Amino acid sequence: MTDMFARRWAGLVFISIAVSLIIVDSTIVNVAIPSIVDDLGITSTEVQWVQEAYTLVFASLLLLFGSFADRWGRKRMLLIGVVIFAVSSVFAALAPTGGLLILARLVQGVGGAMMLPTTLSLINATFRGRERGIAFAVWGSTIGGMAAVGPLLGGWLTTEFSWRWAFGINIPLGILILIGVSLTIAESREHSHKGLDVLGAALSVVLFGTLVFGLIEGRSYGWWEANEPIDLGSFTWDWSISPVPIAFAISAVALAVFVWWELRRSRAGLGTLLEPSLFTISSFRNGNVAALVVSLGEFGLILSLPLWLQFVLGFDALQTGLILLALAGGSFLASGFAGGLSGRVRPVLIVRAGIVAEIIGVAWVGLVIGPDAAWGWLIPALAVYGFGVGLATAQLTGVILEDVPVDLSGQGSGTQSTSRQVGSALGIAILGTVLFTSTGGILGGLLDDRGVPADQRDAIVSSVVDSAGAAIEGLEQSPETADIAEDAKTAFSDGTRLSAFTAAGFLTIGLFATLALGRGEPRRTRAEEAAESPPA
Repeated sequence: MTDMFARRWAGLVFISIAVSLIIVDSTIVNVAIPSIVDDLGITSTEVQWVQEAYTLVFASLLLLFGSFADRWGRKRMLLIGVVIFAVSSVFAALAPTGGLLILARLVQGVGGAMMLPTTLSLINATFRGRERGIAFAVWGSTIGGMAAVGPLLGGWLTTEFSWRWAFGINIPLGILILIGVSLTIAESREHSHKGLDVLGAALSVVLFGTLVFGLIEGRSYGWWEANEPIDLGSFTWDWSISPVPIAFAISAVALAVFVWWELRRSRAGLGTLLEPSLFTISSFRNGNVAALVVSLGEFGLILSLPLWLQFVLGFDALQTGLILLALAGGSFLASGFAGGLSGRVRPVLIVRAGIVAEIIGVAWVGLVIGPDAAWGWLIPALAVYGFGVGLATAQLTGVILEDVPVDLSGQGSGTQSTSRQVGSALGIAILGTVLFTSTGGILGGLLDDRGVPADQRDAIVSSVVDSAGAAIEGLEQSPETADIAEDAKTAFSDGTRLSAFTAAGFLTIGLFATLALGRGEPRRTRAEEAAESPPA
């Protein structure tokens, strides 16, 4: 009995390392991009796809692999995902060209999509009662903490060694996960002989692939009209309309057909990629809505804040990572705090407390931001923010999956992971638009006040906005444009502050969305849940 107890918790350690691998890889690349550009000489389009190829594939396949894991075995799916992720990391680390690096990132997305929902479904299948709350607290804090550790690790590896080690670090970790999971985690799967939902699988990939593509490329390609001709490999998109609204239209059609098809198969007693009856569970249905809304404001700040720290305050990548480490510290602290409350306080109350802490932390960051900010005040603000992320992320996941039958854990995990990814992509799109649109507008007004000619003003604004602030350093180096650089710092600071307050607004809406949680009757009573608890 004691041996089974120890193996469960040892297994959670390796599951957490697997989650860390996914989250770190999605953030570590951002700080390595300048070195990749210098080494491989890649174009701006290739830079964009090095960053976004992973996200696009990852988000579009979460539901697919979460569902397939229920059928084929959750442990098996996790191990296959780790192998694919580690092998593709080898090719990314050795890539001699931008094209091969992008291809490796695409394959990494496949491995990551196999891993993330499977880590959740394994926790859901392995732990019960109070133990499950603690396990989810560890899982959620790992996500929040690693999102902050990624830039620090990437900055250190890139500065001290090479950008290639930002990918190479995945290889020893992957081997460790393979050994640990194989020894400590028991296999679990749905014992069903229903047919495979091939069309549903294809529709889900089209649905989420086109949706996420539109969200992450809208600002670059144009939300309606094309900003400029777009080169997609050997094909050039030279239409006046952007591909983004077309992608959204395809996504909407795929959604309608997907819902119709899943309902039809469910009524016929056939296997489904996403069982429609899951949405009759109030905690699952309302929890996914809350997760999507909260994700709108949860992690967008992690993308805009490093830009402000480096291009306005002048920190390097390693220093920026050290500051963001406060977020990780707060998140990991929340793990122990939430674990102690598990079973004593209703999870939805912990979720709300976490979101309130996030709102306070993000708003505090917004108040600190300025061209001459005292950056030391960011440390406690980010710690409060991280503490909130650690509380809310884990417990909200637990609430969503609380009443999901174990045999549908993969589908449930894939759905909630997809909800978060779609919300995150939408939030980043909106917050990015707020940041760069407001920066451009404010800078244009400041340059008008200086009497800068319109054509020169537009060129300066475009260079600052298109470079995401990197052009400020060049403006500082010339005595003729030093004052303009100060205007650019002011504008970029105001834009970053506005994006922080916008994120706080989304989190506030997410807080109200959690009010719908806990209204329905749970599918299982506490006594039934306790009876299902694995032996110690």
